[in-house]
Amino acid sequence: MFDEIDTETNGVGAQGHAPQILQGTEERCAQILFGQDPMERIVAIEPGETHVTLWRRLEDGSIEALREPFRPWILLTGPYTPPPHAVEIPMAPGSLRGIEPILLEGEGYRCLYEFPGWRAFQDARFLLRDEHVAHLTYPSAARLYLIRSGKTLFKGMTMQDVVRMQVDIETCSLSYEREEDRILMIAVRDNRGLLEVLTGDEREMLNRLVSLVQERDPDIIEGHNLFGFDFPFLMARAHRHNIRLALGRDGSEARVGAERNFAIGGISRPFTPIYLYGRHVIDTYLAVQRFDWARGSLSSYGLKEAARAFGIAESDRVEIPRAEMERFVREDPARVIAYAQQDVIETARLAELVTATEFYQTQMVPDSYGAAAVSGTGEKINALFLRAYLAAGQAIPFAQTPRPYPGGYTEVCETGVLDRVVKADVESLYPSIMLARKIRPANDRLGIFLPMLAELTRRRLEAKARAQSAQGAERHYWDGLQGSFKVLINSFYGYLGAPGCHFNDYDAAAAVTEIGREIVQKIAEELRATGSRLIEIDTDGVYFVPPETVQGEQAERAYVERIGATLPQGIRLAFDGRYKAMVSLKTKNYVLYGYDGKKTFKGASLRSRADEPYGREFLAKAVDLLLEHRLQEIGELYAQTLDDILQRRIPIEKLARRERITEKTVTSASRQRLAEVTRDVAVGEYVQVYERANGRMGLLQDYEANGQDVNTTYYMDKLYKFACRLREAFGKGFDACIPKPTPLGAPQRVQASLDLFDE
Repeated sequence: MFDEIDTETNGVGAQGHAPQILQGTEERCAQILFGQDPMERIVAIEPGETHVTLWRRLEDGSIEALREPFRPWILLTGPYTPPPHAVEIPMAPGSLRGIEPILLEGEGYRCLYEFPGWRAFQDARFLLRDEHVAHLTYPSAARLYLIRSGKTLFKGMTMQDVVRMQVDIETCSLSYEREEDRILMIAVRDNRGLLEVLTGDEREMLNRLVSLVQERDPDIIEGHNLFGFDFPFLMARAHRHNIRLALGRDGSEARVGAERNFAIGGISRPFTPIYLYGRHVIDTYLAVQRFDWARGSLSSYGLKEAARAFGIAESDRVEIPRAEMERFVREDPARVIAYAQQDVIETARLAELVTATEFYQTQMVPDSYGAAAVSGTGEKINALFLRAYLAAGQAIPFAQTPRPYPGGYTEVCETGVLDRVVKADVESLYPSIMLARKIRPANDRLGIFLPMLAELTRRRLEAKARAQSAQGAERHYWDGLQGSFKVLINSFYGYLGAPGCHFNDYDAAAAVTEIGREIVQKIAEELRATGSRLIEIDTDGVYFVPPETVQGEQAERAYVERIGATLPQGIRLAFDGRYKAMVSLKTKNYVLYGYDGKKTFKGASLRSRADEPYGREFLAKAVDLLLEHRLQEIGELYAQTLDDILQRRIPIEKLARRERITEKTVTSASRQRLAEVTRDVAVGEYVQVYERANGRMGLLQDYEANGQDVNTTYYMDKLYKFACRLREAFGKGFDACIPKPTPLGAPQRVQASLDLFDE
């Protein structure tokens, strides 16, 4: 998981300094969390061969550039000894011979080698790799410097203190390969008053964009799908015109990085980053996916859909179909300008919402903002450990070998449609258990795991209270700060069981989950004993129908408080919501219907971006009917939709699904049908495909609107599968209401009466 590291020497020796960083005072805890160097207002860092350049945004808005020495580093388990075959080889600059290591206290990676420059470090790193010598370092020079120096970015700043610029382009097509595939407009905005839409000649627009970036000197450039679309398009068109897209702080051009993975919850997705010297590039298309991972509230990650869903869209939002963009530029350019302006305005609002956590985490984590925005929280916590241990002259222990251990307790106790639902949730269950029972990694010799966790918790509660009493920009700051603390707090348990993390501990992780299961089962027992109907138990929360004697929100809150009073000290059960109804299907798959009319879909059974639109629409309508207990009408909706498919009344756009082209599209036997129609599509691109009448796939853009080239049997069978996702909510009447279709549509349905269905 970790390949390399480098840091700048901070003058701390190798031995005897551990106690000074760990006595538990707020000041020393702050050093662990925020680094031992107090320098504030650093907005960017760029390492060079022997020095790093730091940029500070001063309080008057001006920029100050500093240069500091840079000594990249590598950790070994012991002093380096050249293998026998290398004895006669002349000494290479990075061979480690002639470099005296700093000896660290403890077992593990205990020899710290520092190099006079980046080339010598790279030579040594590749040498160690080729000789299969165990070592610890990072390939990121910025991370190496920040870990060793104790500095962090944005310290003492809010998101309003940095200069943030948003960029969005409007184009005549999604491709930039042909001469005519040009940029139509470029919208640019920043948080210092700029709002400009560049129009006219493409060459002039590109040159003007470069001038604006250099004049406004942003610290951060934001955009929606910047990595996947806007920057590749800008770079390709600039290359065609022989224009230097000199957007870096030193006048250098944008640089394409190697493909890397973006951590979203428990999964990761590949992307290709773009780098600008001395600036951070933030793609809100990626950020919104991470932001929505736990919530699951978005059916699309597009800018306009996300802005509407989060309530940050412009009230007079202009809509223009992409396919007609070029025509509108000719016939109604003012409308397109308004559209482009709204794009960058909404991007700015979206960034403030979905990137605040990572922005404020960067004040703690020794890494660049761009890296923090896409890396996992386990990696961030590991970096905090490394910084503290190296500052204390302590060796870095070896990560434990991965092994399975029991997880949290989950159970679906009742399915169907249930009214008057309450959720109770143990606040930060696993962190609370670790603090209450003093569970920490066995190899944490400095004992910083629990103090870090306790300090993060204290700061989070303080920031949360400040956010509740503040207004405007101040409230946004405190809310973003408490959110960044919350994410790290909740990741401490995951860190214990994370492969490759140097302070992981599977016994400790197992102990936490065991206690967690006992606590949540005790809550369930108390709820049942007091007359509640349990619906679902999921790790740290319980959905239930309270007793008939508990009516109204005030009574529900008091009831949850009484149940919580039976729990161990340090474990707090909180009222976490009330709902008019709930559709319970299976573990982590349900719909919540609020008293305000809002519906929340949870789980792939109910909402998946891989589903065809006609299926999503059917499920949404069926859920509405379920919530009103109108089960017979779902059967009528099902039969009508089958007939619409058979009679080809459903538009092809609603039958088509989106597919991403990957390496497996070409190599996997199961993907050959897709490969047949996407031979000219680049890996990483998305296509819309549908099922043709002959059983093959077709591209949506190749569909001929004669209404015949559709595999109706496939789509009717798929509708039945959509409906089957709701089987658990029906009870015994499902098969009578939703019969399996024949090639001719719905068979004669059993005339089921309402008494067939479970209430």
